[in-house]
Amino acid sequence: MQFGLTDEQEMIISTVRAFVEKEIYPHEALVEKSAVVPREIAQEIKQKVIDLGFYACNFPQSVGGAGLNHLDFTLVERELGRGSMALTHFFGRPQNILMACEGEQRDRYLLPAVRGERMDALAMTEPGAGSDIRGMNCSARRDGSDWIVNGSKHFISGAEHADFFIVFVATGVDETPKGPKKRITTFLVDRGTAGFEVRDGYNSVSHRGYKNCILEFDDCRLPDAQVLGEVDGGFAVMNTWLYATRLTVAAMAVGRARRCFDYGLNYAAERQQFGQPIGKFQGVGFQIADMITEIDAADWLTLSSAWRLDQNLPSNREIASAKLYATEMLARVTDQTLQIYGGMGLMDDFPIERFWRDARVERIWDGTSEIQRHIIARDLLRPLGA
Repeated sequence: MQFGLTDEQEMIISTVRAFVEKEIYPHEALVEKSAVVPREIAQEIKQKVIDLGFYACNFPQSVGGAGLNHLDFTLVERELGRGSMALTHFFGRPQNILMACEGEQRDRYLLPAVRGERMDALAMTEPGAGSDIRGMNCSARRDGSDWIVNGSKHFISGAEHADFFIVFVATGVDETPKGPKKRITTFLVDRGTAGFEVRDGYNSVSHRGYKNCILEFDDCRLPDAQVLGEVDGGFAVMNTWLYATRLTVAAMAVGRARRCFDYGLNYAAERQQFGQPIGKFQGVGFQIADMITEIDAADWLTLSSAWRLDQNLPSNREIASAKLYATEMLARVTDQTLQIYGGMGLMDDFPIERFWRDARVERIWDGTSEIQRHIIARDLLRPLGA
């Protein structure tokens, strides 16, 4: 791995960071107070990203994307991590899983998503089956050449803006020596389909304005043409195209940690106590030293995982390590920064309390810290027969 970045990569960083500072930061206070992204602001951000040439930059040039590799895209996500997730959502990174579209699906879903004409949302999580994908109860049964879907999904991010949904549904059960094993199929579901409803979700303390929604299916009829990939092939689609979503979380955690750290560093240099900046006191100075060391470590762990993907090297354990370490690092950095600010850190005069609240969810979604530890341990122990 080359530790230096190319001129093109440096351009990506400077371009995206400048965009976030100019187009995202000014709207953050409004979104934080209202918990809503006004439609006109959302459309303005999206159009400016399209004009900039960065919309759907995670897609290959063959379908109209910018064709960034994993490392380049990780740099994009790292810079976007500095801004409000409710607003950077409109920077536009459709789910890579849409590359599994075939035939008419490409014209109906893939290409409009890449052009920014339609927005998607991914739906896997259920009330009784969080990290246990095969434990899902939302199911579909055959009815002639159609499927009848019943059940619900929750914690669905971006659903209020989505024109269509990529939904994972149980379509059968296999008996195995380890017990029943559900078969999963992926469906493309348009908003407004009969028997399908999108409802408001829960009020979360993290990422105000970046809402979660509940999806309800009540005898929702879907034709075979809505199957993404193969029937009962949902896990194959998932493993092929959703492999690196944990890397995105890690990268965004690094970007957010750096922004938070900048606040803490400047405050430690400016805030006077007992006739000197508080950063000169060992208790604060050592926190500053620990924070930047952890941020740099998480950054390189994340970038090296992206580099491994680009080299077609095994990366599952490395990505899990990056997601685990970066999200837990973010929790420590936001907490330590708040401690440096003292009581003012809890006031909404500064964004520190927001960073602190927002950091909490990163250790839960896209695989909890416990799931990441399981992946890492399994990867290490399996070759030894354990």
